[in-house]
Amino acid sequence: MSGNTFGTLFAVTNFGESHGPAIGCVIDGCPPGLALSEADIQGDLDRRRPGTSRHVTQRNEPDAVQILSGVYEGKTTGTPIALLIQNTDQRSKDYGQIAQQFRPGHADFTYWKKYGIRDPRGGGRSSARLTAPMVAAGAVAKKWLFEKYGTVFRGCMAQIGEIEIPFESWEHVPNNPFFAPVADVSKLEAYMDALRKAGDSCGARIRVTASKVPVGLGEPLFDKMDADIAWAMMGINAVKGVEIGAGFGSVAQRGTTHGDSIRPDGFDSNNAGGTLGGITTGQDLEVSIAIKPTSSIISPRQSVDIHNQPVEVVTKGRHDPCVGIRATPIAEAMLALVVMEHALRNRAQCGDVIGAPDPGQSNAEGTSPQASFL
Repeated sequence: MSGNTFGTLFAVTNFGESHGPAIGCVIDGCPPGLALSEADIQGDLDRRRPGTSRHVTQRNEPDAVQILSGVYEGKTTGTPIALLIQNTDQRSKDYGQIAQQFRPGHADFTYWKKYGIRDPRGGGRSSARLTAPMVAAGAVAKKWLFEKYGTVFRGCMAQIGEIEIPFESWEHVPNNPFFAPVADVSKLEAYMDALRKAGDSCGARIRVTASKVPVGLGEPLFDKMDADIAWAMMGINAVKGVEIGAGFGSVAQRGTTHGDSIRPDGFDSNNAGGTLGGITTGQDLEVSIAIKPTSSIISPRQSVDIHNQPVEVVTKGRHDPCVGIRATPIAEAMLALVVMEHALRNRAQCGDVIGAPDPGQSNAEGTSPQASFL
């Protein structure tokens, strides 16, 4: 099976299955000399892991990461970094009844038709559990980019189901299970409780940003920064849409509004989302992703089995009624991997270019304000 490696200069090869003995990844291309320990990675894995609240799957995985190679005396050596996460709380018996059936909304049908075989336990290779190794790899990229450029990645939930969530402050995000940028999440909790009782699921919209991004990352024509971001985000399970900057809102804007005016002290706005011509401007990268409703629900639905006979499918087991709740650290990680790849590429190609000073970066309020041209 191909298609399991993300990136070229910072290549992350993802392996494992949802109910296999372990999952993990191999990072090839991490620069040597980066101080790295398991503690540097574990924090982001803890943010993503299941079983952290009543609003997500109750599969209780510690997601404890092990560094198997590529680090000596606390620093990366430049050799491949192998990261391993043990699976400890599988319940494969929950999937016995659907081994011969195709669950609506899942990859069961396409995997079976493509490969002639599939692992039905928790979705096997198509499970969102395989996002954990990408979060681990993203943590490594985050640390290198922060130490090199001061780049910071942040994300939050902007909408869950029909409920739009206003942005109040980044400070609220780590204080609730929704990664919501608001102080009061009681409305969201009530919504999720009702959804679970109804045996249904919902989607979500996640906002993710990167601030203090170097100017000049990205390549024309086919390796644009925003194009690679969209490609990466669409690689996350259940993502059905990606917006950069104003995104689809650009349709209703006029040219006099959408084009970000430039003054001696920087840009007036950031409708472009931090890129022009696919190359970073130094403003915040602004990305929004749409996540579909969870396909694993207990409500009966119509489908067929491997013999093309009609069946009624009821998906048992432990599932997120909204997979978007735990998607924020995943989106942050994928954005970090894209920026890391382009940073290494730019260093290789343009490391000796002496250009104009970088524009200033965004403030701590989470918006994308004027850049400051020096």
